[in-house]
Amino acid sequence: MEKLKKLLCICIVFAFAAGCTKSTLSFTDSEIAIIDKYHQQKMRLLIYDAAGDSLILRQQAKEFSTADLQSDIFKNLKTQMLLTVQDTANAGVGIAAPQVGISRRLIAVQRFDKPGEPFEFYANAYIAYFSEDKQTGAEGCLSIPNIRGNVERSQTVVVKYADMETLKPCIDTVSGFTAVIFQHEIDHLDGILFIDKLHPDA
Repeated sequence: MEKLKKLLCICIVFAFAAGCTKSTLSFTDSEIAIIDKYHQQKMRLLIYDAAGDSLILRQQAKEFSTADLQSDIFKNLKTQMLLTVQDTANAGVGIAAPQVGISRRLIAVQRFDKPGEPFEFYANAYIAYFSEDKQTGAEGCLSIPNIRGNVERSQTVVVKYADMETLKPCIDTVSGFTAVIFQHEIDHLDGILFIDKLHPDA
């Protein structure tokens, strides 16, 4: 009976530790150093044809933990990504965390489908559905300067992400040009660049 109690206690401790995994910070020291380096400033954009930058841009980005989403580190990253994508000297309509050296599943998208066309952030973002209806249009990328080309994208997508306030999973159905931006940015999270998908007639 005593052995059973000890075994039960050990199981409870391990279960508690496993349950806490998602509620602890998972930022690496190098990620924190990059975010701290650009505190409240625009960040350096990684460029696809620079060897060190390319290695990061081609990685599969990792998810954030619950604790990450509630941290000041995460808030600073969002602020600095927004300053970067809205830089008047080199503005964009979307940006992904890997583009600033942080290989995590975070994107900012300009919502042209909403009043005021605000930039909104999506953490742990994935596309859960691609419509069969396609559209082909010109794309560029902040990490691939001076290159544009035609890419075929779904007209409508369903985006799955973690709500940063409630921490609950959410979905959003998006169409048109905004759907194109989501597809482009979420590709970045999977190590895919728009030049990988150039239309044959581009």
